[in-house]
Amino acid sequence: MSHPLFSPFQLRSVVFPNRIGVSPMCEYSSVDGFANDWHLVHLGCRAQGGAGLVMTEASAVTPEGRISSADLGIWKDEHIAKLEQIAQFIHTQGSRAGVQLAHAGRKGSMTAPFGGERLLTPAEGRWEPLGPSPIAFSPTYAVPKELDEAEIAGVVRAFADAAKRADNAGFDVVEIHAAHGYLLHEFLSPLANQRTDQYGGSFDNRIRLLLEGVDAVRAAWPEHLPLFVRISATDWAEGGWSPDESVELARRLREHGVDLVDVSSGGQVPNAKIPVGPGFQVPFAARIRNEAGIPTAAVGMITQPQQANDIVAKAEADIVLLAREMLRDPYWPLHAAAALGETASWPVQYLRAAPQGSTARQSIERPK
Repeated sequence: MSHPLFSPFQLRSVVFPNRIGVSPMCEYSSVDGFANDWHLVHLGCRAQGGAGLVMTEASAVTPEGRISSADLGIWKDEHIAKLEQIAQFIHTQGSRAGVQLAHAGRKGSMTAPFGGERLLTPAEGRWEPLGPSPIAFSPTYAVPKELDEAEIAGVVRAFADAAKRADNAGFDVVEIHAAHGYLLHEFLSPLANQRTDQYGGSFDNRIRLLLEGVDAVRAAWPEHLPLFVRISATDWAEGGWSPDESVELARRLREHGVDLVDVSSGGQVPNAKIPVGPGFQVPFAARIRNEAGIPTAAVGMITQPQQANDIVAKAEADIVLLAREMLRDPYWPLHAAAALGETASWPVQYLRAAPQGSTARQSIERPK
């Protein structure tokens, strides 16, 4: 029996062994941006579990681009060594390794959320968050400094430099984070962007920074490797970023060399009314895929094997990315294969526990 969820998928030179990915999820477990053994075990375990793509959490492209002081970073060359070890281990499990490049914008300088989220104190190393306009995310967040055009150019360079580090670390995929109310999404949305210069006002002006970032990353990232962009398809709030704008943005992203749009939603304002339920964001991925003519990833309360397979089978998205379900069950892909009657490859060390007919997993190499 062959299910689309377990069929290979190719973008540029990268072949994903199946259509299941680990969505970027902040672990808030870094010091000075460095990955450590937690990240190796956390991400490596999901690769052992059979995901075709394993993505790091949001990796800050500058120190002030962190959400919290415990965020993962990729803003300096010293970060590369541990990230390289992680990417190499993911490859030994037959999976593809991805890194998400991010800047928190006005949602930065917070504590890690364990036990409650609040602004860092000066003694804890508070920094000044940055944004398109001096509008705080909420009363409990700092008012950001409005970026001037020279600083905007610096952000673009930081994304490109981070992409070069991701290349040196051996990742197969780079994703630019332009969702969930962080910096690039802030520029997209009139709810956060009230600028009157070339980066604010019209649709073309509001998407300018993202396109400049995409162009810079695409130039720094190897041509034969795919580039993803994560967007929030809607702000779920009146006067905010809309699904229609997302479709048009996706068309532009395709023209600028983006290979897949990772379609999420929300995060721009704290009072959005979001109708959360199983697969609630899948229709946005389907619409962007069909109307913009670009591959998409579907995310959001995808928990069941048949549900995930149906999304791919119905061409609503090309891949599914799981977050909380992967935290609950790192071996979800192997369990999904068994539930759907698929033959899966297992780590050779675990074959004695695998269903009859399972094969030993083979290590892969990064395309050159």
